[in-house]
Amino acid sequence: MARKYRKFSPEFRDEAVRLVIDGSRPIAQVARELGVNEGTLGNWVNQHRKEHAGDEPPLSPHERIQLAEAQRELRELGMENEFLKKAAGVLRPRSPVAEKYEFIDSCRAGDAKYAYPVKKMCAWLSVSASGFFDWRRRPDSATARRRQRLCALIREAFESSDETYGYRRIHAQLNRWGVPCGPELVRGIMRELGLQPCQPRPWRAGLTEQDGRAHHVPDLVARDFTAAQPGQKFVGDITYIPTWEGWLYLATVIDCHTKMVVGYAMDDNYKTPLIVEALTRAADRTALASDAIFHSDRGSNSCSREFATIIAALDMCQSVGRTGICYDNAMAESFFAALKNERVHRTAYPTRAHARADIARYIEFWYNRNRLHSGLDYKSPQEVLNEWVESQQAA
Repeated sequence: MARKYRKFSPEFRDEAVRLVIDGSRPIAQVARELGVNEGTLGNWVNQHRKEHAGDEPPLSPHERIQLAEAQRELRELGMENEFLKKAAGVLRPRSPVAEKYEFIDSCRAGDAKYAYPVKKMCAWLSVSASGFFDWRRRPDSATARRRQRLCALIREAFESSDETYGYRRIHAQLNRWGVPCGPELVRGIMRELGLQPCQPRPWRAGLTEQDGRAHHVPDLVARDFTAAQPGQKFVGDITYIPTWEGWLYLATVIDCHTKMVVGYAMDDNYKTPLIVEALTRAADRTALASDAIFHSDRGSNSCSREFATIIAALDMCQSVGRTGICYDNAMAESFFAALKNERVHRTAYPTRAHARADIARYIEFWYNRNRLHSGLDYKSPQEVLNEWVESQQAA
């Protein structure tokens, strides 16, 4: 059945509007008395005011005072709500008074002006305005001065890492500079300063391809990516770099003792000669231990006869992980993740030549020599290599 709507005569509408306007009564109250929907009555009132915009008598002086007072109270309520939303962090129970003063001082809009009246902010936070001004006149405490120095050093460490270091590496860098502090303090200051390191992307495609033949190369590493000395155990893999000319493929060889990229090669394809070149460069750069191991994934190029011949010529033992199991070659995958996150995904390469130069610069001058490695107790690969060489010379 069709719904029936109530119809009101023009006379009824006019009388209802007069009750609201002439009597200065709330719309909701008049609507309840007349049995009319509040929204409907509000529409009638708005329509009447539009049609008779110049007919309403001017406000009396007393009404103007009341209107100005109501508008002032409304503005203050709006400011208070806005301020208290921002101050939520210092409204927790037993929040220190000094912390509330610091927040009030942070609302300074200029050299001498504040976004809100100081007395109002003190009242909203239930602190003394005179106490705030006394607090401002005091000299900075030793803790405040130390925190200011930490802020400057943390920003310097963050920017020198090309905005790649999180709070753990920043904390390690500060310790290397002889600045003792806790990691959580560094974390809190970085959050205050808005220092957020680059974040990794959640997905990448794989390049491992089988050639359809059965291979019996064993896994000699078994996810143990440690070695007692340089040149004893290596891992390798291939990844791709996007450029405007097309893909650039990068093959790497990493020493498991120093975590250093000791060999790498780049080309527009990922055929076997690419990984042969990377391994040959690694062998030229590093003194290979007897029965040194080279570990990779079970790709068609890693399991080819050509590559097996090179492995045998270098007197190395070949090791491969299972197909499609990235954890079996986690160290090589970890390096590619760092490279992509810290450099490639933040850069656009117009040509393969640009990409080659930039990636070589990242490997040689940042990753190998300066980047702090969590797996090396936050040392760089070059430092670990130097320590091993010094220990051998001392022996």
